[in-house]
Amino acid sequence: MNPSDDRSAASRVGLNRPGVVSSDDRGVASRVGLNRPGIVLQSWREVPESVRGATLALGNMDGVHLGHAAVLAAAHQARPDLPLGALTFEPHPREHFRPDDPPFRLTLLPAKASAIQALGAQHVVALPFDAELAAMTAEEFVEQVLHQALGAKHLACGPDFAFGHRRGGDMAFLRQAAEARGIGLSIVPHVTDIEGTVSSTRIRRLLQDGYPERAAALLGRNFAIVGPVMHGDARGRTIGFPTANIPLGRHLEPARGVYAVRATLPDGRVVAGVANLGRRPTLGGDLVSRLEAHLFDFAEDLYGQELSVELAAFIREERKFANFGELTGQIAADAATARSMA
Repeated sequence: MNPSDDRSAASRVGLNRPGVVSSDDRGVASRVGLNRPGIVLQSWREVPESVRGATLALGNMDGVHLGHAAVLAAAHQARPDLPLGALTFEPHPREHFRPDDPPFRLTLLPAKASAIQALGAQHVVALPFDAELAAMTAEEFVEQVLHQALGAKHLACGPDFAFGHRRGGDMAFLRQAAEARGIGLSIVPHVTDIEGTVSSTRIRRLLQDGYPERAAALLGRNFAIVGPVMHGDARGRTIGFPTANIPLGRHLEPARGVYAVRATLPDGRVVAGVANLGRRPTLGGDLVSRLEAHLFDFAEDLYGQELSVELAAFIREERKFANFGELTGQIAADAATARSMA
């Protein structure tokens, strides 16, 4: 399947009644920003009747890329008479099993849910991936979660989807288990292009190598870092380039350097700008990387508000300048370059 065939997955699915259901009952709503009207947070053992009986797309869906869009489209196309839902996991299983790994997420839960909804899903069920779920056998997962709790009528997933303790449930098992319960199943081929399979791993590598435009082609949209605007040292303000400082948190760290960006404000406005992503070596260096975004022709107070900052284009690598004056001159040049791309 070619990505160009799937660009219109959202319009083909054609559903737009959003609802997010997270089964994390440990305060994830406030932690990840899902405490907003129309979102139900319940344990999977107490799934609301409104989310039962759907056609479900299955997977981690980190990034919600074109391959995931194809799975969602297949789920809908198989049973267009049913509500479309997505079943994913929070945290990502890799975060559970390897908590000391560097952050790698392309989308945190709120952004992932929004992207899935944009593709037409009415429900996003985010199961808490904890020790209990990790120990659940493939048979138990199908029977207790998919069949009894969610009442799934149809399932769709990619050919590599595996589940259950030690990934014991493969496609052959899922096909047999679903058929035994009268549940339909669509196994969706990989979406590919001339360079290979569209995957979250490939997108992460492109971002780490400084190719946000190529990553965007596989995502179907620009990669974005979403987070609260934090107080910094206000040095940018002293030279006419105030910045909104956003921690990377659990996001993947893309290539360090300067980017042309587009920031979406809480009220929905989109403002172009330029951003530095890195550790500021000229200013002594920071222990962790952060995103510092200067928004063009914008002077409002954003402290404490959540921004979504899209990396539209990579301008240059991060480097250490001889002094602050030299850095200031380069910032002006970078801003001019980014403005020309807006």
